[in-house]
Amino acid sequence: MNDYSILIGIGCFIAGLLIAYWLKSKIASQKVKAAEGEAARFVEESQKKAETLLKEADLEVKDRLFKLKSEFDAETKETRAELKKREARLMKKEENIDHKIEQFERRDRELGRKERHLTKREGKLERKELEYNELLEEQKRQLEKISGLTADQAKELLIRAMENEARYEGAKFIKKIENETKEQADKKAKKILATAIQRYAGDFVAERTVSVVQLPSDEMKGRIIGREGRNIRALEAATGIDLIIDDTPEAVILSGFNPVRREVARLSLMRLISDGRIHPARIEDVVKKVGQEVDTAIKEAGEQAAFDLGVHGIHNELIKFIGRLKFRTSYAQNVLQHSVEVGFLAGVMASELGLNVKMARRMGLLHDIGKAVDHEVEGPHAVIGSRLAKKFGESPKVVHAVSAHHEDVTPNSVYALLVQAADGLSGARPGARKELLENYIKRLEDLENIANSFKGVANTYAIQAGRELRVIVESNKISDEEAVFLSRDVVKKIEESLTFPGQIKVTVIRETRAVEYANK
Repeated sequence: MNDYSILIGIGCFIAGLLIAYWLKSKIASQKVKAAEGEAARFVEESQKKAETLLKEADLEVKDRLFKLKSEFDAETKETRAELKKREARLMKKEENIDHKIEQFERRDRELGRKERHLTKREGKLERKELEYNELLEEQKRQLEKISGLTADQAKELLIRAMENEARYEGAKFIKKIENETKEQADKKAKKILATAIQRYAGDFVAERTVSVVQLPSDEMKGRIIGREGRNIRALEAATGIDLIIDDTPEAVILSGFNPVRREVARLSLMRLISDGRIHPARIEDVVKKVGQEVDTAIKEAGEQAAFDLGVHGIHNELIKFIGRLKFRTSYAQNVLQHSVEVGFLAGVMASELGLNVKMARRMGLLHDIGKAVDHEVEGPHAVIGSRLAKKFGESPKVVHAVSAHHEDVTPNSVYALLVQAADGLSGARPGARKELLENYIKRLEDLENIANSFKGVANTYAIQAGRELRVIVESNKISDEEAVFLSRDVVKKIEESLTFPGQIKVTVIRETRAVEYANK
């Protein structure tokens, strides 16, 4: 029974194994079928995607091919157009070359014709030259026969005579130059001495270095002198100015180079006279107060001049020097007024030329600043003024214009030349320096009459207010060499006949014209 049960259990186990195997096989086959279907579906989808991609790629390729073709057609069209243009230019150049070749051929034929003509003329000239040489030889033989001298002997004799004549004329010319040079040197030396005398106190410059104070009566002279001269000594010591009390009725003369001190002395003396109290202590007090007032007036005058010209930024010390020009004169012309006028004139000319107007006015205002201290410092006032301008911070252009306005330094800018012109215009115009109009016109007429008195002079013109005389001569009567001597003779006669300030430039102009007319 037990064995039978065991057999039944084994059979059941085997049957279970077979059923499990069958189920497993069936499940596996189902999975395989499902996987195969999935794979088929994936393959189908992949094929569809591949076809879609192929179509898109095909379209993109076609589109790119179309674009490339369009671009190629456009480039081809441009290239063809450029080639046509080049072809047209080449054809035009070819036509020009053909035209030039024709011109060269014509010129070649013309040159050949001229060459043949010149060859014929050259032959004629050679024959004439031979005839000319034969005639010369014949004439030489006749001359030698008549004179009894050979050609070499005659040449040597002629050269010796010309050499002696040239030596004689050269000696005369050298002697004349030496005499003229000595005369000019003497005149220049006299001018230098006269300038030195002007810089030194004396009667010659009394009108520039003295002031006159009118007195109510001659009795006031004694009070001014004081007991044993103590008042006059105190006044001279306080002001640095010499008081001259002489026989001049009701007047005291103040003498000194410094115009500011002279003005202080004049005002102080006038105040003492009006007050009536004159003694050393009072003199010192009055001089001190007047000095302060004059310093204030000087500064105000300098500031007013700068304000009138619209010039700003000038150093305070330089403003004071400008104000001191109020008490300085040149040929009776007030130097401060002259400087302001030069500033305005330079500014006007600068505006006409499109230059910096304020810069030109600044240069004009400062151009004579050296005259404020030229009685204290040695040297030309232009150089002194340039040093002052440089010391107080003015620009190099301003410094140069100040130093060059009388050509103590060679001008190297347009502004320097403008200041020169404005300075000459302000000083030379009629009435600027207390010269009567009648005298001014008469001086111009005298200048022209002096030049017209020489032979060969066609016209004369006195310009620049009589500072320059231009003499136009007849070219057929006066040579270039004679023009030089004429200018010297005119200068010499002007110096002998006229009295004038500064210098007069004489320019002799000789012109030769050759005129021809072409007619057909």
